[in-house]
Amino acid sequence: MQPTRLKDPGFLEELKGYDVNLQVVVAFRMLPEVVWKLPEYGTFNLHASLLPEYRGAAPINWAIINGETQTGVTTFFIDEQIDTGNIILQRETLVGPEETAGELHDRLMLLGAKLVVETVKCIDRGSLKTQPQKHIDSPKTAPKLNRENSRISWDAGASQIHNMIRGLSPYPGAWTMLENGSDTLQVKIYASHRSEIKTGGKPGELKQDGNRLFACCGNGWLELLEMQLPGKRRMTVREILNGLSLDKEAHFR
Repeated sequence: MQPTRLKDPGFLEELKGYDVNLQVVVAFRMLPEVVWKLPEYGTFNLHASLLPEYRGAAPINWAIINGETQTGVTTFFIDEQIDTGNIILQRETLVGPEETAGELHDRLMLLGAKLVVETVKCIDRGSLKTQPQKHIDSPKTAPKLNRENSRISWDAGASQIHNMIRGLSPYPGAWTMLENGSDTLQVKIYASHRSEIKTGGKPGELKQDGNRLFACCGNGWLELLEMQLPGKRRMTVREILNGLSLDKEAHFR
């Protein structure tokens, strides 16, 4: 069932016809009360963070962008607000220092699947004990990713930009503009690592060393490992530099 409108009478009648006593939601949009209140035991959601931290649409991405070393999964009963319902179960996991959003997603998918099964078993046994989400004055949020918040600001620190790159890899990809002579290209960067270059430079400045490429950040340099040029597939920087001639003044902005 893929309704366009979740309050459509036809959809609601079809849903009622299943006579379900429990609904499980994973990676779906916000449900209206008439839907989540329908089953006898309610509707619970699997969320890829340790609530109340990282409520919102992109918790995996933002945990990495913000440099978290720990995250997890949570099951909770849906209520009127987004990701605010009573917590059923949580499981924690460490975030690797070089782990990408795609890699973490795949691990949390498996961890979350086990947690969903465990949650259903608790409900079935009648051994369920929920707890309200603890109050945090300024919880970290996970807003929807868009063109504006996925653009690299080269004034930021090297670690911050590196975390952003891996937090947006493989989707949607951290992006920047490459000024190369008379050409201006939108480039996506998918992989990087901290460089040992000690010399100064202007944010966005590029250094090419053979088939290696380095970009200056607000407080250091990154070596760029994988990128994508307009109309091209994702490639290693070595592959890109084999076919791209960089002007001496080429830079990111």
